[in-house]
Amino acid sequence: MTFTQHKVYLGLGANLGDRQSNLAQALQHIRARATVERVSACYETEPVGYLDQPKFLNIACAISTELAPQELLASLKQIEARMGREKTFRDGPRPIDIDILFYDDLVLESGDLVIPHPRLHERAFVLVPLAEIAPNCVHPVLHASVADLLARVDRLGVVAAARDLQLQPVHDVQETSPAVQVGLTRVGVAGLRRIIRIDSRGDNTLFYAEIDLFADLDRTQMGVHMSRFSDVLEETADEIALQRAPDIETLTERVAREIVLRQHARRAEAHVRAIFPVEKSAPVSARKSQELYTLLGIAVSTPERTRHVIGVEAEGMTVCPCAQDMVREHSRMRLIEEGFTPEAADLALNVIPIASHNQRGRGTLMIGADELIRAEDLVEIVESSMSSETYGRLKRPDEFFVVNKAHHHPRFVEDVVREILRNVVERYPHLPDSTFVSAKQVNFEGIHKHNAFAERYGTLGELRGDMRESQHLARHTSLNEWLEM
Repeated sequence: MTFTQHKVYLGLGANLGDRQSNLAQALQHIRARATVERVSACYETEPVGYLDQPKFLNIACAISTELAPQELLASLKQIEARMGREKTFRDGPRPIDIDILFYDDLVLESGDLVIPHPRLHERAFVLVPLAEIAPNCVHPVLHASVADLLARVDRLGVVAAARDLQLQPVHDVQETSPAVQVGLTRVGVAGLRRIIRIDSRGDNTLFYAEIDLFADLDRTQMGVHMSRFSDVLEETADEIALQRAPDIETLTERVAREIVLRQHARRAEAHVRAIFPVEKSAPVSARKSQELYTLLGIAVSTPERTRHVIGVEAEGMTVCPCAQDMVREHSRMRLIEEGFTPEAADLALNVIPIASHNQRGRGTLMIGADELIRAEDLVEIVESSMSSETYGRLKRPDEFFVVNKAHHHPRFVEDVVREILRNVVERYPHLPDSTFVSAKQVNFEGIHKHNAFAERYGTLGELRGDMRESQHLARHTSLNEWLEM
C-alpha cells in the first residue's frame, strides 16, 4: 500500500521556559510523525496582541507527511499538550505554539482548522522565517509568493536570534593541545550498529552490523572529531550500496580511507561484524533452513595503501577423542568378559560409533589477501574441520546423520584448528606466501567448567613451511604485524 506524501509548512513559536530547547524538542516530536525537510533560523520577535509578556522565538519548517489535515492538527495539538501548553487567553504566553501555514495547495475552512493560516500574510514573525525556506511558495488564495507577502509587511520587531537551534562552540576544544603530549595508537568509536548492504553475488542484501572505527592521534592533538566517524560510515555505506556488486572488503576499505582524509590521520581502521544468512539443506531430509553466520571485515589504511582482511565465524560440534578412547577400551573389556574373542570385539567396535561427550564449537577463520575471498568458502572450511556441522532445522534421520558423523570424526580443539589450516593451504594454493591466515576454535565444554581454546596465526608462507618442510617456527606473524607490513 502506498500513501500520498503532502508538503506542509509549519510555524513554531515559544516564549516561556528555555525557548530554543522547546523549539528543538517540538521538532523532534514532529519527526516522529513526519519527515522534517528544512528548518529556518531562529528569529526573536516582539509579542503581538497581548504585549505584557516575554519575546518569542520563531522558526518555520517544511515537512512531508502522510497525515490528512485534521490528523496532522490533532498530532500537533498533542505535541503542544505534551510540552506543557495550557489553555489561556488569545495571544497569551506559551512554551510552544505550532501552526499549519500551508498544506500543499489546499484551501480549507473547517471549524478549528483554516488553511492557509488566516493571518500569516499579516505577520512578519511568520513570513520572515518562512521566506527563508520557501520564498517562492504561492499563497493559494492571495496568489502571491511568500517573498511578495513579506515585502508588504513591516519587519520591525523581527530580528535574527543571537543563538540558533544548533549551538556553536566558542572554542574548538579538540583543536587545542593536550596537557600530556603523547600520541595514541587508536582513538574512535566502537559498537556502532547499522543496517548495511554488502553482497558479492550481485544482490542487494541487508545485513545487521556492528562497526568499530579508529584513527591514530597525533601527540599534539587533543582528540578526534567523533561525529565525523558516523558521517563517514553513513555516507560511504550509502555509496557502496549503489554499486553493482559491493563486498565487505570494499566497504571497510572505503570507510578507512575516508577516515584518513577527514581526520587528517596517518592511519585508520575499520572493523565490521555483520550477520549474514546462508541457505542450507539438512543432510537426509533435505529440508531447507536459513543458517546465520558472522562475517568479519577489517581494513587498515594509510595515505599510501590499504590492507584488508575477511573472515567468518561458524558453529559446529566436536566429539572428544580422549573420552571416546576410554569408552572404547571399557567396551572392549566388557565384550571379552561376555565371551567375545579379542578379534570379534575389535571388529564390532570398528563398525559401530563409540560414545563420547561432545561440545558445540565456534570456529573463526580470517584471511588477508589482495584478491576476493568468498565468505561462503570460508564457512565451508570451518564447518568441515569440526566433527560435524550443525543445522537449525533437523528431522530425526538428520539428527542421526549428524551424531553418527560426529562420533566417527572425533577431534580435539587443536585438531580443528589444524584441519582449518590444512584446508586453507589446499584450497588456496595460488595465494602468495605473504597472505595472512588466522584460525581459532573455542569448544564450549559439555562436562567441564571451562572452555577449550586453540589458535594459530601467521603468513601462508609460515604455514606452508610448518606443514611441508617440517620447519618449526617459534614466532608467528600476528594480525597487527601483518596489517602494518
